[in-house]
Amino acid sequence: MEGRIAIVADRVGWEERELTTDLGRRGVHAPWLNDESLGLGVPLDSSLNENDIVLIRSRSYTRGGLLASSFKAHGVQTINTASAIRTSENKVLARSVMHENKIPVPEFRLVLSRKDFQAALNDFTLPLVIKPVFGGMGRRVFLIRDADTAQSFYDYIEDLGHSFEQACLVERYLGNRSIRCFVVGRDIVASAEFESDGDTEWRSNAATGSRQRGIAHGVEVRHIVDRVVDVLGPGIYGVDLFEHAGSLVVNEVNHAPAFRAIAETSEVDIVSILGDYLQKGLP
Repeated sequence: MEGRIAIVADRVGWEERELTTDLGRRGVHAPWLNDESLGLGVPLDSSLNENDIVLIRSRSYTRGGLLASSFKAHGVQTINTASAIRTSENKVLARSVMHENKIPVPEFRLVLSRKDFQAALNDFTLPLVIKPVFGGMGRRVFLIRDADTAQSFYDYIEDLGHSFEQACLVERYLGNRSIRCFVVGRDIVASAEFESDGDTEWRSNAATGSRQRGIAHGVEVRHIVDRVVDVLGPGIYGVDLFEHAGSLVVNEVNHAPAFRAIAETSEVDIVSILGDYLQKGLP
């Protein structure tokens, strides 16, 4: 089968190289489009309309949603969809939508000012996590253990130059272990437990050097992920779960998930499954 599936990203990493190789074996051309130099607008560059599918792999949460929306306006199919990316990239919007649809999420407070921050400190007991509304890979996420240092953390946030970077959420610290479910279409194709050492690093993100091990996903996990996909629509997602008070909650949904770490812990050929899914989407 011939076809053209463009991969939009700011750089070609392991995941992009593996996908490009797999699609090439299938006779599918998979060019890399640098998300920093597309210059989308009206009219659309005619060469971009030659792509049957555009796979959005931008690490930037802001770029991913903007680019997907621009392609959608010109009738170009993207994976994931523009609406799914816009929801996933905004942690407050994602959690609000999940809550509206009866999907369990951690309790949190939206912080837009120092008054909001102080109110969150009053509402919750330490330790607390403060994280940006837009962002990923554990960056600009702080663990607040002591009340006497809390205001210093907020000083840093308040001094950032752009208002959207100051928008944060505060939540309870739910521990140094999380579960990542890698979703393709509607199916969980692999699950892994991510755990930090808890001493020199508290974040369980793969990008911060956590340990991973493949795990089986039970009925509760499948039920939660099914409901997440019902909300966002079928696509390619990393659904991150934490355990809280004896049950699981959705911490976030990554719309352009890295999958090298989870692939290395799984007996499943994730790259091949992704290739099958993308190829089936070709006209």
